Amino acid sequence: MWTDDYISKKLLEIHLTPELDSASRSTESINKTVEFISHFCKESSMSILDLGCGPGLYLEKLAELGHKCTGIDFSKNSISYAKNQAKERGLKINYLCQNYLELDFENQFDLIILIYTDLGVLLPDEREELLDRIHKALKPGGVFIFDLVNDKNLEEKLQEEQTLVFENSGFWKPVPYMELANGFHYPDEKVFLKQHTIIDEADHVNIYRFWTHYFTSEEVIALLASRSFILTEYKENLLPSTDIWNGENITFYKSQK
Repeated sequence: MWTDDYISKKLLEIHLTPELDSASRSTESINKTVEFISHFCKESSMSILDLGCGPGLYLEKLAELGHKCTGIDFSKNSISYAKNQAKERGLKINYLCQNYLELDFENQFDLIILIYTDLGVLLPDEREELLDRIHKALKPGGVFIFDLVNDKNLEEKLQEEQTLVFENSGFWKPVPYMELANGFHYPDEKVFLKQHTIIDEADHVNIYRFWTHYFTSEEVIALLASRSFILTEYKENLLPSTDIWNGENITFYKSQK
């Protein structure tokens, strides 16, 4: 859906709605996250890479603090918006429209961030490959900051549900459609699936699946160690209780090359 011309435009609208957190997080959560990241910016001007940067909401704030910023996202609409905003605001941010799974830098960044539990939506092989590419892209001693869903009190949040709605026009299509949304929990694999089946009047069917893996801190430590990272700090309850995961279920991790 990230590259679909219609859906990505609707998604950008949600990114830019401050009180919503279903694309980017809410403004309050973004501010708390940037404050957390800035705590580890020991130099006044660091080279920072944001993977899955969307419309650049985090990078704009980091660039305003004097850091040299680069953002990668494969949504053309988000990158186009981010570039225009940077130009209008006089911010020197380098935006690249590409899949961050194809990241190909070497010893270039002081800090790399991957926000909104992106590491947990990947398949295990993709996750390990991306960590290797991030490790390669960081300078010696460089820092990687990311967040993941933890396993605390998830029972109520991961209930298997089913909803059915009809729209004349909406997020998924500009024409009338039916949306069947299902939630599935696979506790043995520690993963939750939200599936959206979209059927329009011409009986065209589109299925969108969103996987969310959750982790214990011990599992994250082992994952990082297997890719030559050292976990140096983690923080829970950073985000407000109004966050989509109610704050308590998101853990931020700081690791070092």
